Amino acid sequence: MLAFVAPRLVLLSVPKTGTTALESALAARAQLVMRARPEIKHLTLRQYGQHVAPLLDTIPGKPFRTIAVVREPVSWLGSWYRYRARPQAAGSPNSTAALDFERFVQDYLAADRPRHARLGRQSGFLTPAPGKPPVDLLFQYEQLDRLVAFLSDALDTAIELPVVNVSPARDLSLSDRTAARLHAALAEDYVLWESAGRPGP
Repeated sequence: MLAFVAPRLVLLSVPKTGTTALESALAARAQLVMRARPEIKHLTLRQYGQHVAPLLDTIPGKPFRTIAVVREPVSWLGSWYRYRARPQAAGSPNSTAALDFERFVQDYLAADRPRHARLGRQSGFLTPAPGKPPVDLLFQYEQLDRLVAFLSDALDTAIELPVVNVSPARDLSLSDRTAARLHAALAEDYVLWESAGRPGP
């Protein structure tokens, strides 16, 4: 998570949405940087509203606006599947190296998820705390250039994104039945992602 005081912007770090590259490019220009450990870097909107926003609200000026990136839900889940298949995870209960994507998604949809499929949802990450506002600005991962242009203008700087945190390529095909089940289970995520693709800032 990065906070920029002059433009009054906070960039939340939704996992698997390219924000690691943005943080690498922009951390030096941020006044508040929260990264390294996942529980610090990936503060949810609820956690931000409860713990960080009150601190930023003491800084005189306009209210801070929150920014988040959301990814097409199957692609997002596929990124987790690929990430957990990397050699460094070999032998771990989180490893997906021995699974095809069909099995992984079925495990994700199970009532009692195995360790490797215990993941939340982007819509859950971006659910605000009671009485707190929703995220102000949403951008699609698939149109990350729009966010880069927005931040370049807001920070008055050219931004070049480094290539970081790239997972190994794997087959992400699904049967029609499993794909339909997943789409239904992630209906809120699809609404969120589609809303981010509408004309915005």
